[in-house]
Amino acid sequence: MNPAPPPTSVDVPLDSGDARRPGYLYRQVAAYLAAHPDKVLKVGEISTAIAARSSGAVFEALKKMTAAGYATHHIGPHRFQITQAGIDAAGSMPPPAPRTPRSGRGTSRRQPVTRPNGDLYFPRKLAGATDVDVLRRLREKRIPVLLYGPPGTGKTALVEAAFPDLLTVAGTGDTVVEDFLGNFIPLPDGGYEFVYGPLVTAMREGRALLVDDATLIPPKVLAVLYPAMDGRRVITIPGYRNERVDATDGFYVIAGHNPGVHGAILTEALASRFDVHIEVTTDWDLARHLGVPAPAVQAAIALNADLAAGRVSWAPQLRELLGFARVRKTLGLPAAVANLAGRAPEDDREQVLAALRQQFGTDITALTLGKQR
Repeated sequence: MNPAPPPTSVDVPLDSGDARRPGYLYRQVAAYLAAHPDKVLKVGEISTAIAARSSGAVFEALKKMTAAGYATHHIGPHRFQITQAGIDAAGSMPPPAPRTPRSGRGTSRRQPVTRPNGDLYFPRKLAGATDVDVLRRLREKRIPVLLYGPPGTGKTALVEAAFPDLLTVAGTGDTVVEDFLGNFIPLPDGGYEFVYGPLVTAMREGRALLVDDATLIPPKVLAVLYPAMDGRRVITIPGYRNERVDATDGFYVIAGHNPGVHGAILTEALASRFDVHIEVTTDWDLARHLGVPAPAVQAAIALNADLAAGRVSWAPQLRELLGFARVRKTLGLPAAVANLAGRAPEDDREQVLAALRQQFGTDITALTLGKQR
């Protein structure tokens, strides 16, 4: 393989003397964030700036920083900013995440579980236990799970709570095989180093792998997973000497699917790989328990009924309702209601406004800048 000429380097302080040691990409990402401490950076911006071949690998490095408290993670889209602890760490790798217990029987967790970003996940009932424990038991038996439901209902949060050792591939229509297997990245000395992708790492280290928004990924790309999931539990890396990778005990694949999202296609080939399909919907009681006002919950319930009937294409889920509660606490109720209206797609705006007006009984418009005072 003849690699392409190395791209222009960035002005990030790196120690080229240890560039070939494990963790090089992590240190490169950490160094770039440390060089821009006042910026909240997108994954793509960081990947481009450091000339990384795999944005998925960069995303995993950023998540590892976040779990260690070295960076803050913002969503919609995913953005990251280094913390003072991250600056003080000077690119040092954080300690490994704790391994998931092998047995979940008799340890049903009713208390909140802390996710890597510090948020709490409140387990829900499933199959006579909690969703967290059920996922752990299915992992123990190597039974893959497909979680499906509207965006914002808590699919990713559930998986993060269940598996502290989780790795993630964020699926899009642009996801490629290299985002799973890995790719070559340029080194400061002009050479290249192959950095293994999350699928390879999960297989070798016995970790859980979440394929988020799996049905947005082209089917030919997803096929890279199938040998790892069936009885063979082995793959090869064509772009790196056809290296063989065997799955160790603990390796597990779980996927997320958002039905109705444009471009999301659940093929028979993908669906058949997952023995358990679990629908994830918004827990309205949990929303109330977490401080979401009852009128907002009622409006969301009504809009979700319209969504199920095909009268609208969008309705607030738990993510939007928790955002409503945060905005209300910061800016007040009228601003929170107006902001929720503004989050609706243009085609559904009138129906959302009508539902909110019915519950709040006020003249509501989307949150908009007014005239100068």
